[in-house]
Amino acid sequence: MDFKLAAPFVPTGDQPQAIDTLVKGLKNNLKHQVLLGVTGSGKTYTMAQVIARMNKPTLVISHNKTLAAQLYQEFKQFFPQNAVCYFVSYYDFYQPEAYLPQTDTYIEKETEINEEIDKLRLASTTNLLTRRDTLIVASVSCIYNLGNPRQYGKFILELRTGEPINRQSIIERLVDLQYERSEFSFHRSTFRLRAEFIDVYLAYESFVLRIVNDLGKIKNLQKIDPLTGKLIEEYDYFAIYPAKHYLTDLSSQQSIFDQISRDLEISVAEFRQKGKLVEAHRLNQRVNFDLEMIKEMGYVNGIENYSRYFDGRSPGDPPYSLIDYYTDPYKDNWLMFIDESHMTVPQLRGMYNGDRSRKETLIDYGFRLPAALDNRPLKFEEFFIRIPQLIYVSATPNVWEINLAKNSAKKVNSPLSGIAEQLVRPTGILDPIISVRPTKNQLIDLIHEIIKRKKNHQRVLVTTLTKRMAEDLAKFLEEQKYKQLPEFKNIKESDIPRVSYLHSDIVTLERSDILDDLRQGKYDCLIGINLLREGLDLPEVSLVAILDADKEGFLRSETALIQTMGRAARHIKGEVIMYADTLTGSMTRAISEINRRRKKQMEYNKKHHLKAKQITKPLREKLVIRDDEDKILDRILERKSSYNSLLNVSLDELTPLDARKITKKMAMEMRKSASELNFELAAALRDKILEINKAFD
Repeated sequence: MDFKLAAPFVPTGDQPQAIDTLVKGLKNNLKHQVLLGVTGSGKTYTMAQVIARMNKPTLVISHNKTLAAQLYQEFKQFFPQNAVCYFVSYYDFYQPEAYLPQTDTYIEKETEINEEIDKLRLASTTNLLTRRDTLIVASVSCIYNLGNPRQYGKFILELRTGEPINRQSIIERLVDLQYERSEFSFHRSTFRLRAEFIDVYLAYESFVLRIVNDLGKIKNLQKIDPLTGKLIEEYDYFAIYPAKHYLTDLSSQQSIFDQISRDLEISVAEFRQKGKLVEAHRLNQRVNFDLEMIKEMGYVNGIENYSRYFDGRSPGDPPYSLIDYYTDPYKDNWLMFIDESHMTVPQLRGMYNGDRSRKETLIDYGFRLPAALDNRPLKFEEFFIRIPQLIYVSATPNVWEINLAKNSAKKVNSPLSGIAEQLVRPTGILDPIISVRPTKNQLIDLIHEIIKRKKNHQRVLVTTLTKRMAEDLAKFLEEQKYKQLPEFKNIKESDIPRVSYLHSDIVTLERSDILDDLRQGKYDCLIGINLLREGLDLPEVSLVAILDADKEGFLRSETALIQTMGRAARHIKGEVIMYADTLTGSMTRAISEINRRRKKQMEYNKKHHLKAKQITKPLREKLVIRDDEDKILDRILERKSSYNSLLNVSLDELTPLDARKITKKMAMEMRKSASELNFELAAALRDKILEINKAFD
């Protein structure tokens, strides 16, 4: 199927020339191009137009889960008939395996996997192997080790009506694909037996496949609603893909085990030769246990540390990643965009070295074989050579990206520059007006500004330098302590702003919910740090306030300031207030660039008699619809205003399902408190978890 773009508008402003420039560049075999587009100019729509015209499988990478979710939702609207997928890290909590020699402390790998994101990841790889019209929006986690796509593609169960196959064979194949039998708790990645049929709750879909097997033949293949049991559709053919990305091929399993055993012997011998008997014993015990588990179950926690053997790679070879799920079936016939490239490219560069030292320590002390080093993300150069054609998208592209695009055009003797500019907004909205105000009494001034916007049904973003500052400011505004100040004694109850904060400690799917709540008016002001910079599509925001704007550094660099200011560029009355006592070089350059763009936009509007119109965008559907039990639990927690309030949850309010969910939340807060050295709160949360578990055992 071809990509079919569905949009209620056509390219306007300087979108047409940007689209044409990029498409011509791709057709002229430019490997690198840059889309330099200001905030609100419709960069996502331009990307969608390019994808539709080129009609190639596409990967869009974002540096941030929140922005990836927003892009995913936008592309789903643009391509409702095509396979638009979401691929980000599926951990709500991740504690990597580690060893601290100084205290002889081994930290076991601990994770909390978000089942919905796991489903979306599996849907991504399944779609890539089954249809060309696949567009995946991914975070930088897409360059991590994922397993051999050919191996994954071989592990499928193909079913046809009328095919002679007995019930037991189907069950055995489902187990090979890592589906578990579950008669009572029927959920994703499980199957159950009912009379003459087998129900399979697919790992990567939201429906159940019912296999009706009668007298050794497949009589029907039916798509069933898992909640109501209603028949939705019937198939003549259906292929079931694996429930996990890491799988073992039983036909080659013995040779793989032999290789692991040989490497184990070598490592154990080296430890003994050095007199490290404890390490030798530890490694021998660990690896043999893992091998036994893989033989019996086909899987073990930490199997990714043996991925090099199962993938058939040599030591040092790059791992298989999501990129290989493109290159394996499509070779060079696919396309990549890097969104907010000024942030995403540096992340891609730095990921390889991130956990290498941790793994080297595990290997040195006998917790892992040296092959664990090959369970890694791609090095940047390995990633770079795998991309056939790449478009960098940013309002502030790096010099490196611009030079790369220009050199790419020179290399193929193209008359194009490799750079497509998109400075004019289709709505005619100008870049925001910028003012610099002193830090003295900045809090009072800020509250006045927030109240002013609330009266006009507008929203405010406030950026701070740290998570702690964001939380403390949000708490101060939420508790309305400022009402004691003389400036606010006569404030009306209806004018009191509702506030929340947003930062990276908030789990992935809840971030999108908070942004939706801001747009809907549940909150009037959102406080955060760098999550409030790139790409957030919030047309209701008319004011961006930047605290400590004169603190030079990563969050107050020229690029960061321009990006932050851009959050106010989707509102017709957009304004930026920078609280600072000095004018830094970054501030001067950022203000100058915004004013330059604003001047060009004004000239364009005047020339084309374009009058600015306020953007109005409907709320998109939730990335994941939470069930009623989640909503009930949210209502319970909504009455609480801090982490400590978790301790006051009454057992009478909870059902057994609520208890399980709330203890999971408490466990996350307990670990967070411990990491922040708040051991008293961590211990109190631990005791509360034990109390709830005891009550509902």
